[in-house]
Amino acid sequence: MIFNLFKSKPTLKELIPKGFVDIHSHILPGIDDGAKNVEESIELINNMKEMGFSKIIGTPHTYPGLYENTNESIKESFKKINGKQSGKIKLGYSSEYMMDSSIIEKANKKELLCLKDNYILIEMSFLAPPNELYDIIFNLKINGYYPILAHPERYLFLHDDFKKYHKLKNHGCYFQMNLLSTTGFYGNNIAKISEKLLRNNMIDYLGSDIHSMRHVREFENKLIISDTISLTNTIENNLFFK
Repeated sequence: MIFNLFKSKPTLKELIPKGFVDIHSHILPGIDDGAKNVEESIELINNMKEMGFSKIIGTPHTYPGLYENTNESIKESFKKINGKQSGKIKLGYSSEYMMDSSIIEKANKKELLCLKDNYILIEMSFLAPPNELYDIIFNLKINGYYPILAHPERYLFLHDDFKKYHKLKNHGCYFQMNLLSTTGFYGNNIAKISEKLLRNNMIDYLGSDIHSMRHVREFENKLIISDTISLTNTIENNLFFK
């Protein structure tokens, strides 16, 4: 589809291809700030399937002191919904790991849940990076993991110096941008930095980060970024995780 044929910018939903693989979602029930129960999980999954998603990897937070998830608790939550969704759609599970000392312990024991192979999803506090940020990334790398930083566009403390993004990339981080950042859902500044990251070919993968039906409905809104070509090209990268 050639998007310059649109009289106005497309909706986000229009850009989701059939067969999209989502590597970041909070569809697993009762385990974090995402779906509260099985019914909500199934509603989210069925709506995502209608939009063209062919595989959804549930990535609940593992955040010591807030979401004390373990491999076992995540697996048990996954079991509650696997096979109960309507139609053909693949489900998987991993986690979105907070970068702190606990992730180093899990990495040393090879206990991190991976999206595929040794790719893991990591996040930071929105307030400030951890003091040991680059030590954590180094530890993950030497343990054989490939860290994917969730929603780098949303960390406001990175916005003041774009070289900080380059430094993270140079230290071996992949970047996963949230699709909803393109509609202005998180604010105009985040949309602007998202477009800059896309245009600099710094975004490796995309994710929905869907927590609720509010997020699903946001896919009906139009993009506020202009670079749809970079966005659609990056969407294709997610097929690696099919």
